[in-house]
Amino acid sequence: MGAALYTATSTAAGGRQGTVKSSDGTLDLALSIPKGLGGNEKEGTTNPEQLFSAGYAACFDSALQMVAGLAKKKITSTITADVSIEKQEQSFGLAVKLTAEIEGVSQAEAEELVEKAHQTCPYSRAISGNVEVERMVIAK
Repeated sequence: MGAALYTATSTAAGGRQGTVKSSDGTLDLALSIPKGLGGNEKEGTTNPEQLFSAGYAACFDSALQMVAGLAKKKITSTITADVSIEKQEQSFGLAVKLTAEIEGVSQAEAEELVEKAHQTCPYSRAISGNVEVERMVIAK
């Protein structure tokens, strides 16, 4: 492992029906189990899948902007990350669908940039080989 450039610290208590709080207090969220998982999904609460999808979308968009800059391409982009929890054999697992909407390049260029971003993004690298990541690219 390399030297840490930044470390985020959060603490959860009560599992999927508890709370999660970042060490700096910026995040201080109540959790509940989604109805799709048999829970009560209380209004104003979140869950681990929403938190992961938000982090992955932001990180992937940063990676996309970086690889576009290195390729001297000026783009505008949005990334939507759909994170699903699913039953897998005797346990549970995640599946991800990333939708990249990119302005400023052709469809082929957009697809190439998304592939490079996928190879660069720390979230993509962390789950590589463990989580299926479907990628949809829409050049506008």
